[in-house]
Amino acid sequence: MEHVDEVDQLRQRVRVLEERVQGLRASRRILMNLIAAQEREKRLRIQRLEAENTRLQKQSSRFAKALVERNIRIIRLEENQRRDDEESIS
Repeated sequence: MEHVDEVDQLRQRVRVLEERVQGLRASRRILMNLIAAQEREKRLRIQRLEAENTRLQKQSSRFAKALVERNIRIIRLEENQRRDDEESIS
């Protein structure tokens, strides 16, 4: 009789362990899915940030070019004004 009880206990223990294994497998799948979702979100965010960075660099470049062109125009206007002033004095 003792032997039968011991076998039943072992069978019960095996069932409990098998249930735990199934639970761990489900938890692992859930975690892997969460990690995959986070990685996708991370890649999308990086792509959006890279696109925004490119857009801002282009915008900054256009702004810098416009500033240089305006500075050149100001210098030319100042030179013309100086020449006109010198000619009017002479």
